[in-house]
Amino acid sequence: MNTAHLRFPCFLGRRVHLGVTGSISAYKSLELLRLLVDSQISVSATLTSSGQRFIGAESFQALGAVAVHTTMFPDVPTDDPFAHLTPSRAADAFVIAPATANILAKIAHGIADDMLSTQALAFRGPLILAPAMNPAMWAAPATRENWRTVLERGGVGVGPAAGAVACGDTGEGRLSPVEHIFAAVLRALSPKDLLGRNILVTLGPTREPWDAVRFLSNPSSGLMGACLAVSAWMRGATVNVVAGPTSFDFPPGITVTPVNTAQEMLTAASELFPAADIACCTAAVCDFRPVPPASGAERKLKKRDLGSCLPSIELLANPDILRTLGATKRHGQTLIGFAAETDDLLAQAKLKLAEKHLDLIVANRVGVPGSGFESATNAVTVLDRTGRVEQWPELPKTEVAWRIWDLLQHL
Repeated sequence: MNTAHLRFPCFLGRRVHLGVTGSISAYKSLELLRLLVDSQISVSATLTSSGQRFIGAESFQALGAVAVHTTMFPDVPTDDPFAHLTPSRAADAFVIAPATANILAKIAHGIADDMLSTQALAFRGPLILAPAMNPAMWAAPATRENWRTVLERGGVGVGPAAGAVACGDTGEGRLSPVEHIFAAVLRALSPKDLLGRNILVTLGPTREPWDAVRFLSNPSSGLMGACLAVSAWMRGATVNVVAGPTSFDFPPGITVTPVNTAQEMLTAASELFPAADIACCTAAVCDFRPVPPASGAERKLKKRDLGSCLPSIELLANPDILRTLGATKRHGQTLIGFAAETDDLLAQAKLKLAEKHLDLIVANRVGVPGSGFESATNAVTVLDRTGRVEQWPELPKTEVAWRIWDLLQHL
């Protein structure tokens, strides 16, 4: 799965404790560990005795977990005689993935009979739980009651997902995608300075069909917009995404409206814009759309039908989504635009900032290494309505997104 929109480099110094219980999906906790470590997060771990039947403590140590606990009373004395309290004193977030019906029952009823349940009972920070079990066990009234209790007390639930499980049954009970669990952990570690804000993000390219198989488009991957959407959600916002054809999987807390054409994007964005406090239009909208061939857009135009004559393609102007939203912007709304340019970057950005009634515009060059379409990084110039101008060096798009939300305090 594409995780480029989740690779935020702003968590150095944060610490997460990872709990692993007895489930066939326990091996996926190693994927979660790797994602956390790659984000410069320090990770400690605890494996229950059942969890160790599926995966060993050495695997966690090898992938970078510092301090891996397995029992309340180890045979060999340790340097930390109060390891059952350490996460409550050192960790910023606690995640149990997979979380079995057994550990949910213990947490709901305050049972502390092993290292993991004791650590969870003592922890007072964000507790993220990703259930994994047979669908019949998940559907059991006792499990559902325990789950409601844990959530009502402030626990953060991720899943479970529906599908086939190891025994061959099908239903809710699968461990949620590791990327969704990882995103929930990052959200728990993030500031909540966008809490209560409703944010609209448009992203990706549009596709303007000519015939049944051909279309006019551009190479936008949508990564910049995906990074903005995820980081806003991490920082507490309610996020709605209008996405052209892209391949990103967003956390369940983000609402996505998929579209293809510029007109479809305009319709969707216009419906969501009135309720938005902030709209961030990153989509690379095609300025033009082709007029369908005379034979009709519902069929593929074949070369053999043309003889020696090449078709001419007539273009029509598409609606300007950013200009349309800017013209209807109400008092108190913030509108952020993006400008992908090949030349006159600053002049073009200033022009669009004024013409489209924007509060902030982010301009970048396309067609150069390390910036623009299909790049993991961006080098941008940022202008706002107060006259502020900043030039940022080549940075990961996740960091560019994070900095853009930081700028809101200056508007």
